[in-house]
Parts: sequence; C-alpha cells; structure tokens
Amino acid sequence: AADVGVVVAYGLLLPEAILAAPRFGCLNLHGSKLPRWRGAAPIQRAIMAGDAATAVEVMRMEKGLDTGPVAMTAETEIGPDETTLDLHDRLAALGAGLMVRALEALEAGTLVFTPQAEDGVTYAKKIDKAEARIDWTRSATAVHDTARGLSPFPGAWCEVEIGGRRDRLKVLRSTLVAGAGAPGELLDAEGTVACGEGGLRLVEVQRAGAKPQPAKQALAALKLTPGDRLL
Repeated sequence: AADVGVVVAYGLLLPEAILAAPRFGCLNLHGSKLPRWRGAAPIQRAIMAGDAATAVEVMRMEKGLDTGPVAMTAETEIGPDETTLDLHDRLAALGAGLMVRALEALEAGTLVFTPQAEDGVTYAKKIDKAEARIDWTRSATAVHDTARGLSPFPGAWCEVEIGGRRDRLKVLRSTLVAGAGAPGELLDAEGTVACGEGGLRLVEVQRAGAKPQPAKQALAALKLTPGDRLL
C-alpha cells in the first residue's frame, strides 16, 4: 500500500509489476539532463565527453531505460578539472533537495510531468575497465576528460618502467597546460606530460597498492625525470 517508490542509482530495470505497485508509481533521481545520457553511467560519460554542464532530474519510471517523463530539473556547470567523485557529490546534494520538493508537490497534487524530447538521445553505457588505459597519443583534452571521468574508480592508468619492471600509475586529478613532446614524455619535474596534442599536468596519482598522493611527490619517489616516458 505504498504511495510512491523512490529509486536512486539502482542500475537495473525494475519489473513492471514493481513500477505499478505504488499508488503514484516510482520516481527516479537521474544524474543527467535527459534524454542525454540515459543509462548506467551518466556522470562519468558526461565528463568523459567533455560536457560543460549537466543536471539531476526527477522522472517517473516506466519500462524503458530512463525514458519516462521528467518532473523537476536542477542544472549545474561541470568544472574544467572536476572529477566524477566531485560531480557525484554535488549532484547528490542537489538531488536530495530536488526529490524532497518533488514529493511535496506530488502530495499537493501539483507535480507536473513533461515527456522527454525525442531528439538528442544518448546512452551512458556501463564503464568498461578496458577504457581506463591511457593513450598518450590522444589530445591532452581527451586524456584529461577520460582521467577525471574515471576518477576515482576504476581510475585511468598508465605504466612507468622502474628497474626493468613496469608499475601501474593511476591518474586521479590533472589539469590542462601548454606542452609539446613525444606522447607520454615527462616534460618537467612538476608532472607535465606531453600528449598527441598539448600537455597534461598530473596533480594527484596513485601507485599500485599505495594511497593517492601529489603527483610531484610520487614522480620524485619513482625517480622519474624530464625525458622519461609514461607508457
């Protein structure tokens, strides 16, 4: 005899019998401006695509994947160095208040649902760990967006060669800077790496089995110097 169901980050399609069980159906809190980024990983995909803005929305669930009508939206810009963790936490705070307001409007009989646009549909497929390997031949912008979109999990990674063996290095935070060189070349002691186009300054990294640490500190510990390569 529930009045309404509230679903956040469930990740699977609910059976129609469940969706229809509450008197007013089920409301979902979704982390994008629909119909862009329907699916499992809207926050990660928005950052990885270099989107400048996103939203959190209250929508009514139906049998399709994030296809239901939208009732409320809170939009926000995405910072140029913002990670998935940063944006997730901001959207969680925005979304909590938004859902409370939606439930109040539902109780008052004033909650209005608007069908999604038919144009602009994109799908945020589940993150595959194979996407996390950094390709330094890509542009610095592409590497940066991938790294921050995959931070903190699974974490975009590259390898460094130390004493004839390779260690994995995750890039958790970075920023775009000027720089040119062979892709993957360490350009200075501050952690600037050359990409296929432009440079990327490593800000925070994580070695295998270690805690996250400032990139400059980690590179010094690894005894990496300008001219060395990240693989």
